[in-house]
Amino acid sequence: MSAALHTIQSAAGNDGQHSVLIFHLFGIFLGVTSFFYLLVLIFLFWAILRRRREQSREPALRRSLVVWVVIISLTLGGLTLATWFTDRGLAQAGDRPGVEITLIGHQWWWEVRYENGDPSRIVHTANELHLPVGVPVQISLRSDDVIHSLWIPNLAGKQDLIPGRVTDLSLLPLHEGIYRAQCAEYCGMQHTNMALDVTVESPEAFNLWRTQQLASPAPPTTPLAQEGQTYFTRGPCASCHNVAGTTASGQVAPDLSHVASRRSIAAGTLPMNHQNLANWIADPQAAKPGNNMPVVPLSPVQLNAITAYLETLR
Repeated sequence: MSAALHTIQSAAGNDGQHSVLIFHLFGIFLGVTSFFYLLVLIFLFWAILRRRREQSREPALRRSLVVWVVIISLTLGGLTLATWFTDRGLAQAGDRPGVEITLIGHQWWWEVRYENGDPSRIVHTANELHLPVGVPVQISLRSDDVIHSLWIPNLAGKQDLIPGRVTDLSLLPLHEGIYRAQCAEYCGMQHTNMALDVTVESPEAFNLWRTQQLASPAPPTTPLAQEGQTYFTRGPCASCHNVAGTTASGQVAPDLSHVASRRSIAAGTLPMNHQNLANWIADPQAAKPGNNMPVVPLSPVQLNAITAYLETLR
């Protein structure tokens, strides 16, 4: 993948229109408040060091008070206008979204649906977002258990996922790259291991990815992977996980139709590779204690076959 990997989560970047607008507003407030803070210090030292005059300067004091009231009022008015324009910019960034996504928080993983008017063309995936650069995106957020919070600091501010309610997050990615999103609301034992890979790519690459996700994965061609498919679809795995084009149609755990194309396992807990995948299947509690995936007794032959099968799901 040619997209740059952004390992630093920073809200001070310029990778999303929302983060740019908010950071500019922060810079305005920081500059204005710093100026007045220094001004107050200068006057304070001047008042301490100057020689007090004998005669009363009440009229001059009143004039200076009026001047400062006017200055402060104009400054506060300017900051209010800057905030208003920023708020308008944030609202307009979500107008006419080119991509609509439903994101559902679970303990401790993310369910992702790319919506479409045709139900047969809805993309189901998990623990990853693909976004086209320069295209407004609208994400509808909800939780099926406790309060979570989606935060993609490089692209936008955070938004809570609240059980029984639907909240929205609009964003406009400005640069291609791979970013890390994080649950930003404590949600239990594995809160810190509830991450989300966000890949921003060209519209052409995004459309290609979306088309690939709509297709069922190719059937396995090697005897080992074919054996693994049999174990998977006829065993307990299929009662929780879905794999398009097979009899595995579980709905309570991440969709695995194209799991091998993802960068990580278990919501960003482990990098995707053969050993990590095998270890996760064998003992998910070792890597992510408290998660809802049970330990399924498997022989070494079964484990090797299921791992080989999952590695074909691209």
